[in-house]
Amino acid sequence: MSSSSSAHWLSLVGSVWLQTINGPNADFPVYSSQLKETKGISQVQLNFLAFASDAGKLFGWFAGVAALHLPLWAVAVTGAAFGLVGYGVQFLFLDKAGLAYWHLFLLTSLAGNGICWTNTACYLLCIRNFPSDSRVTVSLATSYLGLSAKFYATVADAMPRAAKARYSTTKVYLLLNAVVPMLVTLVTAPALRVLELGDDRKRTEAPFHAMFAITVSTGACAILGSIGAMSIGLSTTEHMAALLVLLATPLLIPLVLRAKESMATIRETKPENRVHDLDSDEAFETAASVLDDLEEEEHHEQAEESGREEVGGLRLTRRPDFWLYFLSYMFSATLGLVFLNNLGQIAESRGLADASTLVSLSSSFGFFGRLLPSILDYYTAKSGYSVSRTVSMAALMAPMSGAFFLLLQPNDMVLYASTAVVGTCTGAITSVAVTATSELFGTKHFGVNHNVVVANIPLGSLCFGYLAAFMYQRGARGGSRCLGAACYRGTFLLWGATCAVGTALCTALYARSHGEKLHRTSVPR
Repeated sequence: MSSSSSAHWLSLVGSVWLQTINGPNADFPVYSSQLKETKGISQVQLNFLAFASDAGKLFGWFAGVAALHLPLWAVAVTGAAFGLVGYGVQFLFLDKAGLAYWHLFLLTSLAGNGICWTNTACYLLCIRNFPSDSRVTVSLATSYLGLSAKFYATVADAMPRAAKARYSTTKVYLLLNAVVPMLVTLVTAPALRVLELGDDRKRTEAPFHAMFAITVSTGACAILGSIGAMSIGLSTTEHMAALLVLLATPLLIPLVLRAKESMATIRETKPENRVHDLDSDEAFETAASVLDDLEEEEHHEQAEESGREEVGGLRLTRRPDFWLYFLSYMFSATLGLVFLNNLGQIAESRGLADASTLVSLSSSFGFFGRLLPSILDYYTAKSGYSVSRTVSMAALMAPMSGAFFLLLQPNDMVLYASTAVVGTCTGAITSVAVTATSELFGTKHFGVNHNVVVANIPLGSLCFGYLAAFMYQRGARGGSRCLGAACYRGTFLLWGATCAVGTALCTALYARSHGEKLHRTSVPR
């Protein structure tokens, strides 16, 4: 028996909620400076802690292998459990002398690996439950990952004064990072299951339109809270309440669909609708046959259009396309993540009192960046067009490079504008890359392949982050803090040039993959 469309949409809502809370590492810049003072560590050591979260992704392919043998809800719960242990132990023992630096590193790595497990569960749910709209649903779900830092910052700001007085900012965020993902995962676990395709194979337009409207409204609320909630008289508590209501609103879509399905079932069970009508049966069989033929033709066209070879395992690393993709990702989205991880120290060096505003701004614009590909995919598909993922990635890298060069100007407005650009482009590239992996290497081994690709994140985080920390520490001249625009001038110059190289590599990747596609389609079958 096929599952109802309401159940499919319920799984998407579950994925959206999981993605919203699956970026606890994104709030690290908010409390990094205080953590640095609490544990008495250098900027280079602090950078290695930021790298530790990304280092957990080196073993993210375990999640892809586990997803082949475990139900997806179990994969998600495992990821949340890793985060609960990783951040929970830090929260309990942060002030204790027994919690050494290497303990912090290992615990942060464990929590970072947990993020991969949850991401894998969400991606596979979207791909398997919405096969014809997988690009749209994956981008939709991952857009909410860009909201994580904003979500945690808002909840932390709205916490009772007694909790803020008892715990430091660092411990407040560690507590939220540990507890919130586990609670949300347990709530959504029943919906995290792969479902059979329904008998009604018509594309449902209304739910997608509703989801886009809700998502845009959520992003607008996040940006409003980041830029000027207080200026319009909106308190922190009211802003959090509005954000939570908007995050809960997608649940209305499966509820409305379920109500329609129930009404349709009631109508079908009425006696007057049970009369056997030979003509209607023949019409139904004819319609079903036509749908089958159309579906088969669509699958055939998709296979010809993609023309891709299913690649996995060690074969993946032997392909030049993989290394072009790997490096272009590292020189763009990963570089953007390193910039966002350093926002705390960048804000401090520029004399800004609170880094949370910058972090919330980057998170809110990152949300829209992740959302943009899903909207474009949905409406271009309706027009019969499909934009190559590698072209999209290359087009997004160019403005990032320009933003890094603009940061050479010691101006606060330039800092805010460049942060918004980098946040938007980083979010969009990260979202596009999920489906670019399947576009380039097929869907059969996607769970493992994409986790191999994102292994570039810890590598890039280590290289670019260490370089930034080294130059910052040199500017501090033996102290623990560096003040002034010169602290990151050399770093921004190098990052801008690196991102320009990434743009060139991604352009070369498009030229190669497009050339191979033209060659395959020109070969007679």
